[in-house]
Amino acid sequence: MVQLSLLNISDKEAVRQRLQALRQELNFHAHRYYVLDAPILADAEYDLLFQELVALEQQHPELITPDSPSRRVGGAPLAQFTTVPHTIPMLSLENAFDAEALVDFEERLFRFLQSRTPISYVSEPKLDGLAVELVYEEGLFTIGSTRGDGLIGEDISQNLKTIPAIPLRLLTPEGGIAPQRLEVRGEVFIGLAEFKQLNEARAKAGEPLFANPRNGAAGSLRQLDPKITATRPLDFFVYGVSDPTLLPCKDQHGLLTYLGCLGFKINPLVRLCHSISEVISQFSTLQDQRPSLPYDIDGMVVKVNEFALQERLGAKARSPRWAIAAKFPASQATTRLLDVEFGVGRTGAITPVAVLEPVRIGGVTVRRATLHNEDELRRKGLMLGDTVLVQRAGDVIPEVVKPVEENRTGRERPIVMPTTCPECGFSLVRAGQEAITRCPNPNCPAQQVRGLIHFTGKSGMDIEGLGKKAVEQLVNQGLIKDIPDIYTLTAKNLAPLEGWGDKSAENAVRAIQQSRTPTLAKFLAALGIRHVGEVTAQLLARHFGSLARLMRAGEADFLHIEGIGEQVATSLVDYFQDQAVLEMLSRLEGLGVHVQEEKPAAEGEAALAGSVFLFTGSLAHLSRHEAKARIKELGGQVASSISRKVTHVVLGESPGSKLTKARELGLTVISEDEFLRLIGR
Repeated sequence: MVQLSLLNISDKEAVRQRLQALRQELNFHAHRYYVLDAPILADAEYDLLFQELVALEQQHPELITPDSPSRRVGGAPLAQFTTVPHTIPMLSLENAFDAEALVDFEERLFRFLQSRTPISYVSEPKLDGLAVELVYEEGLFTIGSTRGDGLIGEDISQNLKTIPAIPLRLLTPEGGIAPQRLEVRGEVFIGLAEFKQLNEARAKAGEPLFANPRNGAAGSLRQLDPKITATRPLDFFVYGVSDPTLLPCKDQHGLLTYLGCLGFKINPLVRLCHSISEVISQFSTLQDQRPSLPYDIDGMVVKVNEFALQERLGAKARSPRWAIAAKFPASQATTRLLDVEFGVGRTGAITPVAVLEPVRIGGVTVRRATLHNEDELRRKGLMLGDTVLVQRAGDVIPEVVKPVEENRTGRERPIVMPTTCPECGFSLVRAGQEAITRCPNPNCPAQQVRGLIHFTGKSGMDIEGLGKKAVEQLVNQGLIKDIPDIYTLTAKNLAPLEGWGDKSAENAVRAIQQSRTPTLAKFLAALGIRHVGEVTAQLLARHFGSLARLMRAGEADFLHIEGIGEQVATSLVDYFQDQAVLEMLSRLEGLGVHVQEEKPAAEGEAALAGSVFLFTGSLAHLSRHEAKARIKELGGQVASSISRKVTHVVLGESPGSKLTKARELGLTVISEDEFLRLIGR
C-alpha cells in the first residue's frame, strides 16, 4: 500500500497549506486532462496526489473546502459546444491498486451493510477512452454528450451518430418493446491497430500525430465538423445506464445482457464473479491478457452485481460506494539519464527536468521527465549517465522512478544544482523549509514571460487568442514585456505577425477589451501572487470587496479570514508593498482596466447573506431544526419547496424527488460536509 508521509503532520497550518497546494495542483491537472485533453502528469502520479488529499481530508474534515477535487468530478464543458445536463450525475470511481485494496473495498461494503452475506460482482475491462451518455426516446437516439463535470456535459450528438457501434435505433427485445426513455453510458475508444493506421495517415498528410488512442478518441469526438469525426475509426462499448431501476433487470450482469439485446456492443471480457477472490483472480488474468488486447486498458472496473444492494449502498460526493476501479501498475521501461536541465517557473521556482535517451513506453516515445525539485532529485540518488527506471500511465509526461544502481560503471557524474539563475544570472535562494530553490529577481525574463502566460491563460483573465505560444511570440517581437503592455496591443500590431491575420488579430483585441472589467477574484488570481490561486482569490474578494481595501490590509487583516494562513498573508503584504507592483497597477488603471467591486460579507454573515437553503434527505451530524436555526443566525433563509430562488440544495442520505428537480433547474447541490463548513461546524 502507498505510504503517505504527510499523514503524520500535526501542525494544522502546515496541513492546511499542504491541502491548498494539493487542491490547486489536482484541479490544474484535472482541467488539463478532462477539458483540454492535454495532460502533463502521469495517471499514477495524479492518483498518488489524490490519495494524499483524501487521506488528509479524512484526518482533518474541518479543512475540506467546496473546491476540493474530492468533491467534484471531471472538468467543465468546452465553450464551443452547447451543454446537456445529466439527469443523474456521471460519477467517478475510487481506485484500488492491489489485491489488498480490493479486499478492503469488500470490507467497507460489509460494514456499511452491517452484514457479511456474500456479495457477487461484475468485472469489466477499464478502457482508456472517453465516457459518454446516449439518450434514446421511444427507441430512437436523440442526444449524446460527454461526461463533462459529471452534472453537465457537452452535446456531441452529431459526432456520436457517426460511430457504427452506436445504434441509431434500438432493436426490439424479444417479447417486449424498447424503453420509452433510456440513458445509456459507455466508452468511446480507438483500437490499437486502427490508431496506428490513423497516425500513419496523418503523418503522410503532414498533420500532427495523436499522442495515444485516448487523445485520438477525445480529439475526434470534439470536432466541430461531424464529417471529420466520421473519418476516424471510433468504437464503443456500453457499460451501464443512468437508472437501472427503470429496466426489467435485477443486476449488472443481466443489464449488460439486456443492452446487448437492444443492439449495443458488450465487452466480451465482462465476467460475473461470486466472491472478491474471484475478482482478484480475474484482475490478474486481465493483466496478463492486456498486452494481447486489440485496445488499450488501464485497469478493471468492479461493480456490486445486484441493483438492490447498489441502491442500499448509494454514493458519496464523488463516487458510488458499490464500484471501484482496480488500476494496473504504470507502464515502465529503463533508459539512460543523459542530462538534467533547469527551468524557471512563474514564481521563480527552479525545476530540474531529466533529459532521457529516447525510449518507447506504452506506445509513446519518452524523451523528458520532470524531477520536481532538488529534494526529490537527491532522495532518488540520481547521477548523470545512470540507467534509470521510467514509468508512465496513460498519455502524459512520465516520471523517473529510481536509478538502476547495479548497472553503474563508475563513469556516472553527480548532478549539480545551479547556484545562479539559468535565465538571468541572479544568485538562487532557498527559503526556510521549502523544497524549492528560487530565482529572487522579479525582472527575470523567464518569470516575466511565464507570468504573462498565466495572466492571459485559463486560470487568469482567460483572454482568447493569447495562449502560451502567442504570448511568447509577442514577447520575442518586443510588443509586450509586462502585463500593462497587453492593453496597448492593436489589431494593426498583431495582424502582420506570422500565424496571425486580420480576423485573428481583431478577435484577440476584442477579447482583450472584454477583459478590462474583471471581477476582483479573477483579477487577483491572474496577477500570479505567490500562494494565491483561484480559491484564495475568491476568499479575498468576498472578504474585502474591492482592490483598494485589499491593498490597504495588513497581515492581521488577512489572518482574520478563514482559510488564509501566515504564508499567504505575508506574500500578499509583500506583493502590494512592492513599488513595481504599484506602478503596474497604476498603469493598468490608466489603460482602462477597472476591477469590479462587490459588497464585502458583513461580520458574522460569512457567505450566507442572501443565500436560500433547501434540504433533501436525512442529515447525519445535526437535526433539521439545528441546521435551520444556524442558517438564520448567519443571515440566510430556509425554503420548504424547490424553486429558482434556492441557492443551495443540501444533499443528505436517501434524498427525495427534490434532488431530481434541483438538477433540472441547475441549482447548486452541496453535500452535508460542505454545508457544515459553510455554517462553521
